[in-house]
Amino acid sequence: MLSYDDAARTVREQAISFDKHPRGTESLTLLDSLGRILAAPVIADRDQPPFPRSTRDGFACRSADLSVSANLLIVGQLRAGETWTGPALESGQAIEIMTGAPVAAGADCVLMLEHAIVNGSRISTDRRLTAGENIVPSGAEARAGATLVPAGTRIGPQQIAASAACGYASLPVYNRPRVAILATGDELLPVADQPLPHQIRNSNSYSIAAQVLQHGGKPVLHPIVRDNLAAIESATEEALACDLLILSGGVSMGKYDLVEQALLNLRAEFFFTGVRMQPGRPVVFGRVPAGDGCRYFFGLPGNPVSTMVTFALFAAPLLGALARQASDGIGPGFIEAHLASDVRTKPDLTQFLPAHLKSDSTGATVHPIVWHGSGDQAAASKSNCFLVVPEQAEKLSTGSTVTVLPL
Repeated sequence: MLSYDDAARTVREQAISFDKHPRGTESLTLLDSLGRILAAPVIADRDQPPFPRSTRDGFACRSADLSVSANLLIVGQLRAGETWTGPALESGQAIEIMTGAPVAAGADCVLMLEHAIVNGSRISTDRRLTAGENIVPSGAEARAGATLVPAGTRIGPQQIAASAACGYASLPVYNRPRVAILATGDELLPVADQPLPHQIRNSNSYSIAAQVLQHGGKPVLHPIVRDNLAAIESATEEALACDLLILSGGVSMGKYDLVEQALLNLRAEFFFTGVRMQPGRPVVFGRVPAGDGCRYFFGLPGNPVSTMVTFALFAAPLLGALARQASDGIGPGFIEAHLASDVRTKPDLTQFLPAHLKSDSTGATVHPIVWHGSGDQAAASKSNCFLVVPEQAEKLSTGSTVTVLPL
């Protein structure tokens, strides 16, 4: 059993070092590529900007002409999308210019509109500007041929904008990894069925599938597997056709927790079989031989909150690697926030507690949610993050800066 930090490090080491089998690609339209992993870099097709660009509405002029007694003649106007066809700007002249328009030759600065006093065809000002002020030079953002978005980037709105600016109507992306999802337990039944008092619906398969989709994978839901060694072994062997295997339930110490034994029967190698954390202590991680190499697997605890926590912390980073995400983007995205109320701690366990994160222009505040253990789905449904309580923390006090894992 490892500490959380050691377990996270183990997963990351496997994620960034495993022998990557070739992954197929497909071409998607810009909007369809959102959230996918880019398979080839986006290259600038020309300098950006392709001309010296004004960053303000105002007047393009020569910085040497600006003084307390400046009185400049307005000789024309430039809007975005236009180009100056007149002669180069001379001393004592100015051109009215709009944000985004190309700066005419001869001008080396842009006087902001609010700093100019307009009197008919002339302007005056008490401002002094330096050469280049309020102008973005040609090629300052990127030179033609430069990589704007490297392969391995998870595509967001900003990458779509950069691609569109370079003329990409579609993008090559890696195919999504297929993730087999096996829920185990005699107490489970399909979600559409009416449970008896001693039964529960199989929610874990759907929460895992949702997280798989959220992190760029393709979920493959398998039928519920009963607490029978041969059944678990057979279902697991069938699921190895996928790129990653996620099992939920059957990983604790009970008589009918048979997942680890079934994996051992398939010659599994375990990297860890427990983590000093709450919830999620029984989580297991390893790999099992498959036809063309091996398949990684996670055995997640069956309690719903434990399942969500352990997927977010361990399975999601590995899934990112399988999807060919660049290594610097692999790992849980922790942030900091201020704690809204005191939290009790449990020494020797890293805790991940359901919480609600609120933020405004002054910063982020995290509010712990009252919960009743790792089976409390009602509390989990009200949360949008997990509050992290370090293993050796003696107390978390109101107002202190804490670590949070957003969902």
